[in-house]
Amino acid sequence: MKSNITLKLDASLLREIRVLAAEEGTSISAMLAARLEQILRERKRYDRSRRRALARLSEGMSLGWTPPRTRDELYQR
Repeated sequence: MKSNITLKLDASLLREIRVLAAEEGTSISAMLAARLEQILRERKRYDRSRRRALARLSEGMSLGWTPPRTRDELYQR
């Protein structure tokens, strides 16, 4: 189900948008809907990536570090 919204734009901007829509063979409504859907997709992708990255950070990474040996261990005293 689709709903209508009201949008207020400057007359000069509206004129340019009408020309752009006509050049692309679409309506202003279709252009706006497509762009808004794209914004939402990008936002969801970003949120998923962010959650994955934070999960990886919380798990930590093994860097293979071991504490240095003591002087006694080095010289086997």
